Amino acid sequence: MALSVSGGTVFTVLLISRLLESSLLNAEVKEGEILPPTIQRLMKGYNKYLRPFFDNGPVTVGMSLDIASIDTISEINMDYTATIFLRQRWTDERLVFEGNKSLSLDGRLVELLWVPDTFIVDSKKSFLHDITVENRLIRIFPNGTVLYALRITTTVACNMDLTKYPMDKQTCTLQLESWGYNINDVMFYWTRGNESVSGLDSLQLAQYTVEDHYTSVSEAIYETGNYPRLVFHFELKRSILYFILETYVPSSLLVVLSWVSFWISLSSVPARICIGVTTVLTMTTLMMGARTSLPNANCFIKAIDVYLGICFSFIFGALIEYAVAHFCTLTHADAHMLMYGHRMYDFDDEMNGIVTTISTHSNRAKRRKEPAATSPSVPASTELAVRPSSPSGSEPKPEAAPPEHTNWCLTVLATLRKILRAIHCCHVENPHHIDNYSRVTFPLSFVIVNLLYWTYYLYF
Repeated sequence: MALSVSGGTVFTVLLISRLLESSLLNAEVKEGEILPPTIQRLMKGYNKYLRPFFDNGPVTVGMSLDIASIDTISEINMDYTATIFLRQRWTDERLVFEGNKSLSLDGRLVELLWVPDTFIVDSKKSFLHDITVENRLIRIFPNGTVLYALRITTTVACNMDLTKYPMDKQTCTLQLESWGYNINDVMFYWTRGNESVSGLDSLQLAQYTVEDHYTSVSEAIYETGNYPRLVFHFELKRSILYFILETYVPSSLLVVLSWVSFWISLSSVPARICIGVTTVLTMTTLMMGARTSLPNANCFIKAIDVYLGICFSFIFGALIEYAVAHFCTLTHADAHMLMYGHRMYDFDDEMNGIVTTISTHSNRAKRRKEPAATSPSVPASTELAVRPSSPSGSEPKPEAAPPEHTNWCLTVLATLRKILRAIHCCHVENPHHIDNYSRVTFPLSFVIVNLLYWTYYLYF
């Protein structure tokens, strides 16, 4: 019983396969019957799986492009999306027919012909438009030349150097290459050189302008052989006006706003702190907003990042300037009191020295008068003559030398005095002068830095 069931199943499968084969043959016959006689003669014995001149050298394929639009250029993904009309021309000796008019065929008949296996290098995503039908064009000329055109939208990778963003220029490429046929089988060439690509002159891009474009022919070298490649280069220059209005002008105005604190009194602590903190926070927000539309790559130190960093440094420097000036106002009175006490200490030392000298001279005068009163018969001249040679105890003893620790103390005091004098030379006599200097140095240095910045990024 099981054997009979399995045999019936096999018979059913064979019957279905026979029916499908017969239906396919009938469809081919019907498709051949509706073709014009000229096409029937051309297709008779034609093998679409063999390229033209299969045994007689490579087939040459000429190409041209028409750029319909460049939709988006993404710095984050480093690619661009474009819609192009790709036209290919080659000669197939098997399609030569008599007459002087070309045959324009339906695009769906391209399945009957051999076509080049062209693909777009570095394409991330591509599709052929199919509304209302597949956007293909096939045209055959009497000498066997075939024109094959496609409408394609493709997203192609473009390596960008963003070190000068937003004053950068990017060079992107569109590369066409044969997938399976090497240079021994197929050769590519541009039909009209640099004029083979059209449509760029009329393009209107949001942030870019097309400055230059040109074509080139090269070979792609792989492990499986050398393959023909056509390259279309186009140079894009970014429009900087948007970034000037969006980033450069606001950041410069924030720097100027931070300078307003230089004209506010040092005693107005809330006002100056409010200006400094507000400008710092606003500048931080502006810097974060400028980086959201760019790739988070550490290798790129962009020109806009450099400028925002310069502006942030000037704003932060204005805040630090007030902190220094305010600190100097607090220590200014203490420093004056310290110097006043130091001067009074020197004055006391001088007064003590004068008093000591006067007392010493007075004691010596008293000692000289006492011997003269006890012995009035001895003249002063004899006393003066005898006293130096007399070894008696009446002669005044010489003063003792000061001890060593006293000399060390004097040396330390002299050193401290020199240090105090040096500190006094660096001391700001009037803290209000810091604001006066800042009113000139900050704007002047900002102008100089701007000149250097714009000169470097625009001309180097």
